[in-house]
Amino acid sequence: MRAMTVVPGRRGTAAVDTLDEPPIGQGELLVSGRLVGVCGTDREIATGSYGEGPPGESRLVLGHEGLGEVLEAPVGSGFERGDLVVGIVRRPDPVPCPACAAGQWDMCRNDRFIERGIVRGHGYGSERWRVEPRFAVSLPRELGDLGVLLEPASVLAKAWDQIEQISNRGFFLGGRGLVCGAGPIGLLACLLGVQRGYEMHVVDLATGGLKRDLVEGLGAHYHAGDAAEVDVDAEVVIECTGVGAVGRAAARRLVSGGIMCLTGIMNVDPTPDVDTTVMNRAMVLRNIVMFGTVNAGRRHWEQAVVALAAADPTWLSAMITRRVPLERWAEALRRGPDDVKVVVDLRA
Repeated sequence: MRAMTVVPGRRGTAAVDTLDEPPIGQGELLVSGRLVGVCGTDREIATGSYGEGPPGESRLVLGHEGLGEVLEAPVGSGFERGDLVVGIVRRPDPVPCPACAAGQWDMCRNDRFIERGIVRGHGYGSERWRVEPRFAVSLPRELGDLGVLLEPASVLAKAWDQIEQISNRGFFLGGRGLVCGAGPIGLLACLLGVQRGYEMHVVDLATGGLKRDLVEGLGAHYHAGDAAEVDVDAEVVIECTGVGAVGRAAARRLVSGGIMCLTGIMNVDPTPDVDTTVMNRAMVLRNIVMFGTVNAGRRHWEQAVVALAAADPTWLSAMITRRVPLERWAEALRRGPDDVKVVVDLRA
């Protein structure tokens, strides 16, 4: 079978490899791959700056945003042939740490977890793949190919879940949200905020076009330009660009008692790109909470299914701006000026 592979740590090794069929040891469900989403993490792995292959293997099968259809399922697994499924990315570490032992592997304490398609485990970017039933999430058939958006949606489901838990610490209005970046993560952050009844605002450098249309299609407000120039005071800020200057500018728009979630990783330099004195004063004197989120626990994947099922399918479909066949999957790593979400078609 064909698969999208790279050699972690080595730039320019993206290729289509022919591999053996996935072994039963990778899971009892045999799945026919349909689509795989490509994101910034995949681009980092392909350039050699991140990622780790399975022990003893030189190449890594990419694809942590995988969607497939069940070919084989054991009796009593809760799945049947023809079911649409997405494989959860993270696996608990082998120790396990207290968080992993409690089933909250997204909060792993020792960083020895496996993330399929990212670190220490093959991903879902192959014509067929296997997954354990407890790490498979079933999707409504009517979602169809839009189910490929489930993994990024799960990240935002986790973000909003934590925002809601933090907001219970004291008086919180929760009426207005500001999202930095109108890429897939930012757009999904906006979608889930609108679904929660927030007045949502999104800032992005794009002056118009599809990104503006998608934001305004949710009934949200689009601001083109620099985050420092956005005149919006928000109870919630979700930073999705990974740019330090953008994060600092957006943090200044938080009202007292506000909450800021970081979904992007700022900088590669070991020196933080923040003014820690200003941040300290704001957080202490104005009761501000800032937190980071990555990956997601099973409950967040299930929350994301509900969110996508409730969304306008035409709106979701417009997010997917380019489909690349498996044979030319490396083209998906090159971001075009009009791209929002790029996916690889494992059937082509």
